[in-house]
Amino acid sequence: MSIQEAGSRLKNLWDKARASGMSEPELLLYRSNLLGSDKRVTNYGGGNTSAKVMQKDPLTGELVEVLWVKGSGGDVGTIKMDGFATLYMDKLRALKGIYRGVAFEDEMVGYLPHCTFNLNARAASIDTPLHAYVPKKHVDHMHPDAIIAIAASANSKELTQKIFGGEIGWLPWKRPGYELGLWLEKFCLENPSAKGVVLESHGLFTWDDDAEACYALTIDIINRAIAWFETETAGKAVFGGEKHKSLAPAERRAVAASLMPAIRGMISKEAHMVGHFDDSDAVLQFVCAKNMEALAALGTSCPDHFLRTKIRPLVVDFDPAKPDIAATLESLKPSVEAYRKDYAAYYERCKHPDSPALRDPNAIVYLVPGVGMITFAKDKATARISGEFYTNAINVMRGASTVSTYVGLPEQEAFDIEYWLLEEAKLQRMPKPKSLAGQIAIVTGGAGGIGSATAARLLSEGACVALADIDETALASTIDNLAGRYGKDVVRSVKMNVTDEAAVIAAYADIAVEFGGIDIIVSNAGIASSAPVEETSLELWNRNMSILSTGYFLVAREAFKVLRQQAIGGSMIFIASKNGLAASPNASAYCTAKASEIHLARCLALEGAEAGIRVNVVNPDAVLRGSKIWSGEWLDQRASTYKTDKEGLEEMYRQRSMLKRSVLPEDIAEATYFFASDASSKSTGNIINVDAGNVQAFTR
Repeated sequence: MSIQEAGSRLKNLWDKARASGMSEPELLLYRSNLLGSDKRVTNYGGGNTSAKVMQKDPLTGELVEVLWVKGSGGDVGTIKMDGFATLYMDKLRALKGIYRGVAFEDEMVGYLPHCTFNLNARAASIDTPLHAYVPKKHVDHMHPDAIIAIAASANSKELTQKIFGGEIGWLPWKRPGYELGLWLEKFCLENPSAKGVVLESHGLFTWDDDAEACYALTIDIINRAIAWFETETAGKAVFGGEKHKSLAPAERRAVAASLMPAIRGMISKEAHMVGHFDDSDAVLQFVCAKNMEALAALGTSCPDHFLRTKIRPLVVDFDPAKPDIAATLESLKPSVEAYRKDYAAYYERCKHPDSPALRDPNAIVYLVPGVGMITFAKDKATARISGEFYTNAINVMRGASTVSTYVGLPEQEAFDIEYWLLEEAKLQRMPKPKSLAGQIAIVTGGAGGIGSATAARLLSEGACVALADIDETALASTIDNLAGRYGKDVVRSVKMNVTDEAAVIAAYADIAVEFGGIDIIVSNAGIASSAPVEETSLELWNRNMSILSTGYFLVAREAFKVLRQQAIGGSMIFIASKNGLAASPNASAYCTAKASEIHLARCLALEGAEAGIRVNVVNPDAVLRGSKIWSGEWLDQRASTYKTDKEGLEEMYRQRSMLKRSVLPEDIAEATYFFASDASSKSTGNIINVDAGNVQAFTR
């Protein structure tokens, strides 16, 4: 939301009845969640909160003062009680006696575990001293766009005084850490009537001895800044005025769908990236503005912003008045390469002898005039959050450049935070990525038993999954279930009839916009029919061929186009059938269509090999549970063919198999995962039968 939008005041959400009876730690949690619920107060993972609480020492039984403060890497909006670090205040004060000066301030983080209260395993963050040394019980540190717009202005000290008087002070830029904690303490002691402070290029601190009052103060200060900007920017040109007209929504998505797989391919050689597209009003205003390129080149201001977005974005060469996708795609490769070289040069200019090695030099943020913003990261949530942070940066630039001159962080300061050894240590502690991290999959027939089980298996290994199905009701239910288990970021649905060429093309465009491209294609959409050949109508024959042969062709053809554009390989898995290898009575149309699938896969394996595109087949047999195919006429027909009833059919299939075992959707999902993963990286044109053993289906 723009910081100058009318009606953009924050609401005081404090519920006295709900807060009544809460302990001080519970009030801290309540306050934190309220503040983190609105992105105008702070973004995901940004800012922190604290409370100083009197608690009984578990060793002495005496009451001691304990600092409760958001732990390292937490998010105030979603934090739970176990997300707070707890530390003895007397030990935190004792740290002053061993502090060796600003040149050694990073070593103070290593002493924080020695201050831990009650064996709390939650690691304390670098901002802990800033909260500890403020002589008030409750402290909020937030990153509101309206305040950072003040903090990132060339005359930020003057603006702070103008807007808040002596109520809110100002401190010059200092990297977060122990020294800044001492600065903040000194300010508080010298200005006992101050209620907070603006940190240059950083954010806002506010404090009080009461939890509710502290929350109310934070909301009030931010609202006063929002109101001031609304007045000061009214009627003024923003970002130098408009340079481009934005395209219509459908056209914007079409351009993004064309660009994202190309960009993804260029930046995913070392690790697969996932994309996010944003064409919100705030973003469009910026990418269409005269001063966009100049402001973007200045870099972001708040440390949280550029840690998520790199110091500056890449501006894509695109003219919305004369859209030429081919020319833009042609210009992308040199633009991406130039960005890499510029980033490597920035690293060389700013590095220290002990700096961590150069990280991924590719841009995270891509600005497309008239279209919007594209962000890429190693997972969908991070790509989305990076976009949110750059939107915050846009809001900051809007405010600062309209009322003053916007100032980004000096390059060396930005580097020293981006390549901070403490930040590197945090990155090294991150868990190892899952086997399909950064990969994007489509599963056709996604609402059925095999489809949903396969989607769950891929999601469990870190993939993003788009489920395609013609049954919208079943698809919505399946998506809700998977999103509840794995998160909304990583699951999408596309209504798709695999026999409809336009629908298949549109589905891949949607997936490109939602995730950035494609890596894993699971063709699973299907029907089944059973009839003696003399009773097999032409309509029935054509329906089998249309869905099971032509449908698989269309899905594969469009996938190949995206995979070749990305040029990073891929894996295609056809869910065929034992019947594609072994003839079955009264099912000539079905068996023939399934055989067609298998041979199509072999042909595609030949065509895709030089591009690293692997194509393999999983052949199930008699997967009754959860299958929509087995819930209709096919079940009756097969029961009739084998002279049994519905209840006896599964047992008949089990006894018919060599292993005397039932085949479940999860069994097919496991075989599919094998072909999707690097475990089968040297396999293409292969078949896995998951049929509990059927000699007629032996491939050799």
